[in-house]
Amino acid sequence: MLFLGNDCTVAMAEFLAGSEEVFVGLMNDKAKELGMNDTVFKNCHGIDEEGHVSSAYDISLMSKELLQKHPDITKYTTIWMDSLRNGQSSLVNTNKLVRNYQGCTGLKTGSTSLALYNLSASATRDNLSLIAVVLKGPTSQIRFNDARKLLDYGFTNFKFEQTSTKGTVVKSVPIDKGVEKELNLVYERDSGILIQKSNSSNIEQEIIINENISAPISQGQILGTVYFYLDDKVLDVVNLVAEKEVAKLSVFSMYSYITEAWVNLLR
Repeated sequence: MLFLGNDCTVAMAEFLAGSEEVFVGLMNDKAKELGMNDTVFKNCHGIDEEGHVSSAYDISLMSKELLQKHPDITKYTTIWMDSLRNGQSSLVNTNKLVRNYQGCTGLKTGSTSLALYNLSASATRDNLSLIAVVLKGPTSQIRFNDARKLLDYGFTNFKFEQTSTKGTVVKSVPIDKGVEKELNLVYERDSGILIQKSNSSNIEQEIIINENISAPISQGQILGTVYFYLDDKVLDVVNLVAEKEVAKLSVFSMYSYITEAWVNLLR
């Protein structure tokens, strides 16, 4: 991830799948799964080969999958310098943005005589993570400059707006036939959206609660929904769930409930 390691890539492919050919088949299967419709892998290392093709969009899909499903990769992609064999071999990250671009998290460079200079660059600022892909740059420096411009544009014009936080109480609702009169409804999950900074104040929400909520209710049971809108367009939908379990009133619990109510009234 720091430096070119095509030999290591082949060794890994043979170790995992028995041969490079089988591993490349797995790569193409994964590409289809991710929707990389313009990609065909002919080898596992990316060196020029007839029919081995991809696109900037597909590289962004692959990069996003890597960062979301395997976030620990950034422990390696953000290293600027390192060494191997007790210092006998020195490594310097081929991605120069790691050293001089604020929030850079990686991701990978690549170059061949036909593909020229390529880069998938990722960065995170204020909870907003962006990926910029540059292909066929005429020079190494141009690819870094172009990636920097793309990332700058994204951070300047867009922001990540947190719309819900898992477990946050949204509303308290009455409960029929329950040992408790009311129940808190909370967000089922975290949610957020990418929006233009100029639109952040225009986000609206609509809360819809199920009718006639009756016990028994289990913790996490879906009892409502929150819709988040921007200019009448639905941006996200998050379920409202029961914060805790509420048991149904039994004859005994109903007697205790009435007794307690009378005692409180006499007080």
